[in-house]
Amino acid sequence: MESLIETVIIEKEEMQQVQIVRERSYEYGLPEYLQHDLDAYKEALQKGSRLIDCLWGELYGSINMAEISDGIITPEHADYLRKKYLWR
Repeated sequence: MESLIETVIIEKEEMQQVQIVRERSYEYGLPEYLQHDLDAYKEALQKGSRLIDCLWGELYGSINMAEISDGIITPEHADYLRKKYLWR
């Protein structure tokens, strides 16, 4: 029984590590327009830019375009980006 419990715990930890790696990869290898808007938004957040609302809209549109119009990113990928950066 202890062996089974240890196996379940190890598998759960491995799944969490895979999820972390997957989520980190969601911010790289993006289409150029989306990467540009994401980087601009991150920089604006760090610097406290007064243009943050405009950059928010640009990033939102780029995520939607990459997911819906261009089909370059998956819905899961788009949701990750929205949750992390837009729905704070």
